[in-house]
Amino acid sequence: MATEKRLKASNKQAGRKIGGTVGIFLFLTVLGLFMAGPIYLAVVTSIKPVEELFIFPPKLYAMNPTLDNYSDMFSVLSEMWVPFSRYVFNSVFVTVVVTVSQCFCASMAAFCLAKCRFPGNAILNKIIVTALLYNSNVIYIMQYMVMAQLGMINKMSALILPSIASAMGLFLMRQSMSQVPDAMIEAAKVDGANMFTTCWKIVMPNQKPALMTMSIFAFQGAWNIQGGSLVYDEALKTLPTVVQQAAAAGLARAGVAMAAAVFMLIPPVVFFMLAQKNVIETMAHSGIKD
Repeated sequence: MATEKRLKASNKQAGRKIGGTVGIFLFLTVLGLFMAGPIYLAVVTSIKPVEELFIFPPKLYAMNPTLDNYSDMFSVLSEMWVPFSRYVFNSVFVTVVVTVSQCFCASMAAFCLAKCRFPGNAILNKIIVTALLYNSNVIYIMQYMVMAQLGMINKMSALILPSIASAMGLFLMRQSMSQVPDAMIEAAKVDGANMFTTCWKIVMPNQKPALMTMSIFAFQGAWNIQGGSLVYDEALKTLPTVVQQAAAAGLARAGVAMAAAVFMLIPPVVFFMLAQKNVIETMAHSGIKD
């Protein structure tokens, strides 16, 4: 009897585990479909001919798919004051500089906040946590005034420098570095390593998951920088600004705007896939124990 009760109890537990797993799978499937919906609509709209854009109610598929919107996109953007390649270069340049600079600055500052003891350390950490509550739009006016005083308006630095400082990236790296055992830091000091060497040769090689995660957010944010109110020169504008101008032309240009949006979606997706692979491999094979 006792054996039968144990078997029944184990079967109930197994059934609950299977039911919970199925429930989680269904929930994640619905959530994934919900998140993939806008991407699907953008791709479908980008391959719709102009006459299908005026159909009401709108169709969730293209009846006569075409790639004319992509060819029209390059022709429309090529007719602007500056070549399309210039907008691409501006976006790539800003994205690379912001991503690299943000990762470098956040890593250095996070190491000091996590592993260095100095007066005001606790206050600075609290300020960083508080800064996570504020959106960049809240300080936009003050930021614009500071950049105007520094003579940064209508320069590429107006798009780059404000984006280098990231409270989220700094908080993420600080939390990750806080898990590094202090014994490793002390051993490096005993071996004669200075703070810079300890940071980049001892701590940073073990921070790839956090670093790759921060680089994904930095790349995505930098790639979507518009800065239309900071940069007026057409030769300094980025792709998001040009896409916004194309979308403002009306419903007739909706297909062209969606084609440009799909074109802009490719680099972040590719970068995410490459960085995600490194994050998963590092988290699967890394582990620091004191």
